Amino acid sequence: MNFEELLNSKKIEIVEKEEFNFELAEKDINSARNSFNSKDYDWAISIAYNAVLRIGRSFMQSLGFRSIGKEHHKNVFEFLREAGFNEELTNYFDNIRKKRNNFVYGIVEGSSSEEAEETLIRAASFVQEIRTFVLKNKTEGKK
Repeated sequence: MNFEELLNSKKIEIVEKEEFNFELAEKDINSARNSFNSKDYDWAISIAYNAVLRIGRSFMQSLGFRSIGKEHHKNVFEFLREAGFNEELTNYFDNIRKKRNNFVYGIVEGSSSEEAEETLIRAASFVQEIRTFVLKNKTEGKK
């Protein structure tokens, strides 16, 4: 993992390392499910996205980095790609980031239950995969 380019382009900065924490992301997954069950599909997607963002940030901070700048959400996904995390899931949520922006900051609404359900499933998978990724890298780092 080489983050020099992200550091040099001022997309991330070095910070004090913090312990990896997945609990808030799992709480967000549960909240997203509640919104889904209430048929608030846009908000379910937004909260599921937030779970992914939180765990991505926690992963970054566990390595001693954080995203910065106007596009700090986007920079989290660039960091995850550079770290070698699941590219398909990273790209999926980078696209959800753009869509979420429309219904959080705009007046757009209209996500389907199918789309919200898929996003929830993928967010839960993302959270689980990044937990496994962190544990694997921690274990390999001790060898």
